[in-house]
Amino acid sequence: MNPGLTLIAILHGKPEKRDDLLATLREFVKPTRAEEGCVEYHLHVSDDDPNKFFFYENWRSKPDLDVHLKTPPLTAFFNRRMDLLRKDVDMNYMTMDSAYDK
Repeated sequence: MNPGLTLIAILHGKPEKRDDLLATLREFVKPTRAEEGCVEYHLHVSDDDPNKFFFYENWRSKPDLDVHLKTPPLTAFFNRRMDLLRKDVDMNYMTMDSAYDK
C-alpha cells in the first residue's frame, strides 16, 4: 500500500545560520518518525551546497501531515524560519506512482 502523501521540502539556509538550522532540523527527525501517520521522514544535506537541505517525507494521509505541521516544534520553526532561511521553504506535495514495496 502506498503512502497517501509525499512531501519534499527544500530549505535554503543562511550560511551564517547553518549550524543553528541544521541542529533544529535534526531535532525534528526522531519525534516525527514516532508520529502515528508518519511512514518515512528523512533529512538530507545537498552534496553541492552545504546550506541546502531536503526533507523527504511519506505520510499516511494529508490530515496526518497537517497534524504534524501544527506540532509545537514545527509551529515554532515556521514562526522563526526567515531568521534561518534565505528564502521560504519550498513545499512540494506529491503522490507516489510506483509501488511502495521496498
